[in-house]
Amino acid sequence: MNHYMAFVSSEPTFGWGSVVGWTGVDLFFVLSGYLIANQLFAGLARGATLSPRLFYARRAFRTLPAFWVVLSLYFLFPAFMGGNTPPPLWRFLTFTQNLGLHGGTAFSHAWSLCIEEQFYLILPLLLVAGARFSCNRSQGWTLVLALLLVGVVSRSLLWNTYGPDKPGYYPHIYYSTLCRFDEFLPGVATAMLKNFHRPLWQRITRWGHFWTLIGAAAVATMLYCVDRFYNIDGYGYTFFMTAAGYSLNAMAFALLVIAALSPNSWLSRIRIPGAYHIALWSYSTYLSHKAVQMILARNLKPLQLPPFALACIILATAIVIGALLYYLVERPFMALRDRRVPSNFIGHGTSVYHRLSRRPGTDGG
Repeated sequence: MNHYMAFVSSEPTFGWGSVVGWTGVDLFFVLSGYLIANQLFAGLARGATLSPRLFYARRAFRTLPAFWVVLSLYFLFPAFMGGNTPPPLWRFLTFTQNLGLHGGTAFSHAWSLCIEEQFYLILPLLLVAGARFSCNRSQGWTLVLALLLVGVVSRSLLWNTYGPDKPGYYPHIYYSTLCRFDEFLPGVATAMLKNFHRPLWQRITRWGHFWTLIGAAAVATMLYCVDRFYNIDGYGYTFFMTAAGYSLNAMAFALLVIAALSPNSWLSRIRIPGAYHIALWSYSTYLSHKAVQMILARNLKPLQLPPFALACIILATAIVIGALLYYLVERPFMALRDRRVPSNFIGHGTSVYHRLSRRPGTDGG
């Protein structure tokens, strides 16, 4: 909805959703932090040995094929895909395109994938280092809090450098790894609670309705503030939004993740028809939707369709293209991944990783 306003209509076609839709990136980072960390922590908690090499191989099979297909289309057919000039190819291949990124370039929305891939690179190395130096879970929590503080402080300092009277907010703050990485941390923290503090996690998730209400209230409050108070026209966001708002958005979404993982919550019981398949196709849709929007908007303009009809056609086409990419590219490579690299771990049983989940004289909680 936000990209439709930015690249097609130049107005909030979807109303409130168009204005605050950019926070979907925050939710994306939280979910990624939880899903990836949960995979790794679950194996570590049962005593398996993490292999960064296997992890990287599995991530490559999962994310690179569809990305390379869309990336090749941008470089082979730049005029057809939107007409803008993309950054150098090596910036995409090394996932550094987000660093110093200026808007208006082709495939610019891949900045969030760059930060995601950087997260994939760092997380297993941190875990292996933690095992090597016999770090315990208290030190793990200290690291999470310290990294959260790094994100807040970095944005605060950079806001003073690239404030409202100076250019550079988006290249140096909004798209910056240093300023956005801490949004993975609430998801990682949720996975830590689930896997390394199991009795506490069980007590927390008994209150599923409470977390649903608190999470919904927190997300609604943050989105309302984003809509009403945080934007500075023609620049970016206010100091509070920049310094703390990104982190608060992520924390609010993490509360809803906890609610969704609570077996007795309303949120965990909701079943939306079609949502399963939308989730399957979401990565390919993310990669391709901007080009679909721009191509269709350009070619359907002479028909002068009603705004609602144009939006429906573009939305449906984006989902169909995402589905095709999933079935033709993603799924075959995921099947190959599961045959060639079936796990992130080598071996099972007792290992030093148990330091993260057990203490002398406890039941492992």
